[in-house]
Amino acid sequence: MSNNLEGKGDNNISKAEEVDSQPDMAATSAAMDGVAAAALRSVLQRVHHAAERSGRGPNQVSVVAVSKTKPISVIRQVYDAGHRVFGENYVQEILEKAPQLPEDIEWHFIGNLQSNKVKPLLTGVPNLAMVESVDDEKIANNLDRVVGSIGRKPLKVLVQVNTSGEATKYGMEPSGCVELAKHVSLDCPNLEFCGLMTIGMPDYTSTPENFKTLANCRSEVCKALGIPEEQCELSMGMSNDFEQAIEMGSTIVRIGSTIFGAREYPKKKSN
Repeated sequence: MSNNLEGKGDNNISKAEEVDSQPDMAATSAAMDGVAAAALRSVLQRVHHAAERSGRGPNQVSVVAVSKTKPISVIRQVYDAGHRVFGENYVQEILEKAPQLPEDIEWHFIGNLQSNKVKPLLTGVPNLAMVESVDDEKIANNLDRVVGSIGRKPLKVLVQVNTSGEATKYGMEPSGCVELAKHVSLDCPNLEFCGLMTIGMPDYTSTPENFKTLANCRSEVCKALGIPEEQCELSMGMSNDFEQAIEMGSTIVRIGSTIFGAREYPKKKSN
């Protein structure tokens, strides 16, 4: 676009600015609606290239679109763009959203799950595909019991491992992941052990070490269970490090802000 509008062209600028000050609301809404879908396409392309660099096909890496704090309308944009796998961190949020969205969505629960929230989660979200955050035997037993009592198909689960050693992080210590994986596989008939999950450190300084630790855990778990490593998922990598995670073996990446934009927390009311 030329910027050579001087002299008598100033009137044209004023008129243009006057028109722009009253934009077509429908057009603005349509433009906003396309942002998440375009971001999804960009992410999938980056996933594709990272998978190629790691010697795998793009169909060997799943993208969980983490819609935490995002409204139904924005989630629907990403759904309409063809995506079907979504994740939520909070039980109340997924219970509110899931009934308002298509039943063919595969929901992943990726946050800390308290025992008293297990039954509401499983009964309120029939299309819950996976719980990625099983970090002790108690929560595994509760999930197993409720899945059996409501008669749904076995629930896929991942064992969450605290690979960074941070006290503020949930997850089983690496030294305990084999025993928990064996417990889920052998003692929880209504659960399907599918692999391991981790969350790296917030500043990403030890991300490679975190991811390497999880990969080592997978080797130990698969040896103990007698299953090939290809059958054991690695859920690691988020918006800022998913390409590196894929290159280090991740098969599931959990991507929120890169698709949906910054999270929108409600403002606290001032006293």
